[in-house]
Amino acid sequence: MNKAITLTIVLISLIICLHSCSKEGMSPEQIDFDQLPYEKLSEYGFFAGAMKDMQPAESVLAYRPNSELFSDYAEKKRFVWMPKGTSASIEAQENGRIVFPDKSILIKNFYYSKADGDKQRIIETRLLVKHNQEWQAYAYVWNEQQTEAQYEIVGASIPVDFTGPDMQQHSIDYIQPNKNQCKTCHNVDEQLRPIGPKVQHLNFDFKYANANIKNQLQMWTEMGYLSNYIPETKYDCMVDYRDDTQNLDLRARAYLDMNCAHCHSSVGSASSSGLLLNYNETNQTKIGLNKPPIAAGLGAGPHKFDILPGKADSSIFVYRMESTRPGVMMPELGRSTVHKEGVQLVRDWIDSLQAAEDS
Repeated sequence: MNKAITLTIVLISLIICLHSCSKEGMSPEQIDFDQLPYEKLSEYGFFAGAMKDMQPAESVLAYRPNSELFSDYAEKKRFVWMPKGTSASIEAQENGRIVFPDKSILIKNFYYSKADGDKQRIIETRLLVKHNQEWQAYAYVWNEQQTEAQYEIVGASIPVDFTGPDMQQHSIDYIQPNKNQCKTCHNVDEQLRPIGPKVQHLNFDFKYANANIKNQLQMWTEMGYLSNYIPETKYDCMVDYRDDTQNLDLRARAYLDMNCAHCHSSVGSASSSGLLLNYNETNQTKIGLNKPPIAAGLGAGPHKFDILPGKADSSIFVYRMESTRPGVMMPELGRSTVHKEGVQLVRDWIDSLQAAEDS
């Protein structure tokens, strides 16, 4: 009887082990979307080798927008995965939006290359998963050993010491948003959708891990991830706002598009403000020039206009960008520090507008 019981326990343990281990080392092709979210990031099989190296598995494709959202100076590595035999398409009628097939996954890793000394530290990985034609957001927080990331729904405050682009040491409480906060920024027509992958964000040459340099839209097409890209067609291309060789107006507009337009657009959560900051918006009042806020209050401070041309110090834009006070700061989520370089760019742009008006 004891032997029988022992054998039964062994068999049960083996079954449990096989079940729990079956997802470890799996490929994305084996993901059971009806069982998502998984508890551990490793269960998806996105990475080959040690997870901390963030080397994509087969069919997981790296990508990057030419201008990037500021997130307390965190660096980011992004990947996209789609099931075999499916592809995304360019929706020309919706500002270059890329429409993804069902079961697509967008993977964004937030890390500091020099944190807590000189070592790299990955803080979190955010997934956007499309299932049954609806997008869901799942966030995973990495452990200190950098061996695993655990699903987190309520958000977290994570102390981080890192070296910034100014080569100075910074200490912050990195804020990992909760599930509801994800919906605030990713709100498009009251639905959760991706906001980064658009034609104008991806239409430039990118250096892949194998040193292959290629236009990202072309690479997506060659991977079978994009169905209607036409190389001869002149697609929009947003500049990199960090490139100071580019036109100041284009750089500032790119910065506002990437950092503000996900809410300040005709389909975003701040559409009622009348302030529309999409890269291709041409109405000067909607961009903010000489525009009084619809709801003046704490966020406006002593200022009367979103942008007062030639006077950055008297513009609500700069006032809110320089603040970290809740109810004043913009963007209101995703940062706990001031983006000094971004503020200076917007300052320079606003101050230049007077000369443009006078000419």
